[in-house]
Amino acid sequence: MSDLGSVVAWPPEPIRTERLVLREPEARDRAAFVELLASPEVHTYLGGPRPRDELERELPGVPERWPGSFVVDLDGAMIGQILLRRATGHRRPAAAGKADLGYLFLPQAWGFGYAAEACTAALDWFDGVLPGEPVVLTTQTANAGSMRLAAKLGFTEVERFEAWDAEQWLGLRSPVTPSV
Repeated sequence: MSDLGSVVAWPPEPIRTERLVLREPEARDRAAFVELLASPEVHTYLGGPRPRDELERELPGVPERWPGSFVVDLDGAMIGQILLRRATGHRRPAAAGKADLGYLFLPQAWGFGYAAEACTAALDWFDGVLPGEPVVLTTQTANAGSMRLAAKLGFTEVERFEAWDAEQWLGLRSPVTPSV
């Protein structure tokens, strides 16, 4: 299965929800990306944060833009990132080649429903451009917030497995069949 960039027009027009805008990264987002990638809270279940000084040196002026990478914008400021990409190198056969949903939000944005709102909008966009495609999501079972979000988004458990010294959960969101 091909990368999203070879099958969808990118970038799409910004996606607007009741409170948020999903859009491409811009230069003004650089500081928020550094904060997101250096945050110990954000990376509790992702192997730990990257060193801030390393990020300051290595992150380009305009954070990398690629198909499936959305900045989540609240009132003109980045609060998170949604990632939709092909799970080509996934360790689990059930996920290989399927679209994989990922998300990162700054801690100050937690608890307000922004992740559910943004992920729903990204999945709706995905269903519109690639109807009938399944989506997978992997998270640590210890990440209770992510497990709740996965259920709210309609992902159902495919399997649990051990990786990175922790139990992981792989969920599948069945394809939305376009109505005729």
